[in-house]
Amino acid sequence: MEKRKQWKAQAGLFLAVAFVAAGALGAVQPAVGVPAEVVQLTQFGPAVAVAAAALLWPARTRGLLAGYPTGTAAPSVALLATAPLTILLSAGSYALFTGAAHATDPRGLRHSFLLIVVAQLVGACGEEIGWRCFLQPLLRIRFGALTASTVVGVAWGLWHVQVLAGSPAYAVGFLLATTAMSVVLGVALDEARGHHRLLFAGAFHCLINLGMLLFMDEETGRAAPMVLFGLACTVTALPWVWRGRRSTAVKITATAG
Repeated sequence: MEKRKQWKAQAGLFLAVAFVAAGALGAVQPAVGVPAEVVQLTQFGPAVAVAAAALLWPARTRGLLAGYPTGTAAPSVALLATAPLTILLSAGSYALFTGAAHATDPRGLRHSFLLIVVAQLVGACGEEIGWRCFLQPLLRIRFGALTASTVVGVAWGLWHVQVLAGSPAYAVGFLLATTAMSVVLGVALDEARGHHRLLFAGAFHCLINLGMLLFMDEETGRAAPMVLFGLACTVTALPWVWRGRRSTAVKITATAG
């Protein structure tokens, strides 16, 4: 019972700090002058939450971040291929829906595309160290890969509170996307070492963000591109769902502390 309570406390603290830190970082972004097109400071909220957990449970946090000690990055090749496939499906279906392709020339962006790529990767890792490197393995100790990934995906979607201010269809499409992507990431990296999990999760996240930046216009608030993106994420997640259903053993190492 004590360990169960501790597990709940660790997850609860992480979520509380991730939400509060993201809000605080978003509030100070205009003051520090960091362009939102380059990177959003809110992305580092989960990293702050991991740091807070490390102060209270250092051994447990180290164990979670270490991942599966004897794992490899072999499944991650397919993981990285899933990102462009998802963008292709969402952008292609959106082009058919609207009758026109939506593409942004990287040279027309207000900032260097190389700078955006690097900043997006760093920002994505700021998120993923929390969602996929801390909360996912924490839940994985108690639940199967699919269940843990689904819970993380819903929390990840709700964490983007600004998205929920849009239309119901937009919010549903976004939550569908985050849940499906979380399943892909959770299953693909279920037995990965800690540094593999962070790098490949961050790379996947970065590729998705860049693809949306260049080939979609969901940031206008239109529901159609977000709903189509959510459906595309669901389609590309199906093979990973099948893979996840075959995995039943809990193999994440996490020192109790």
